[in-house]
Amino acid sequence: MTTQTHVVIISNMKAIQLVRTRIAYSASAFAELVLWQLPEPLTGSVHSFKYRLAYVVDGVCVLRYDNEVGKGDHRHFAGKERAYIFKTPDKLIADFQRDIARWNRENRDS
Repeated sequence: MTTQTHVVIISNMKAIQLVRTRIAYSASAFAELVLWQLPEPLTGSVHSFKYRLAYVVDGVCVLRYDNEVGKGDHRHFAGKERAYIFKTPDKLIADFQRDIARWNRENRDS
């Protein structure tokens, strides 16, 4: 597993990119994580973060956490979209990693 984290701080930017990384789990599976801190919450969110975390296997996104303007925090897992309760960036990433492990466990024979 390889991890790269880039922190970019530019003084006159409105948003700060906290994470942009791709993690290879195998030759056919990777996770991509992007997290920004915003000056104010998006419509539909109560926190000041914008994110998208995706787990891709064989070219198909099988797991995704994201928040969209007006739609709020949610995750896509097992073909279903459900609300997600965002607490902190660390908890978000831990929950995402837990769901990757779950997906891999449930689909190991696929």
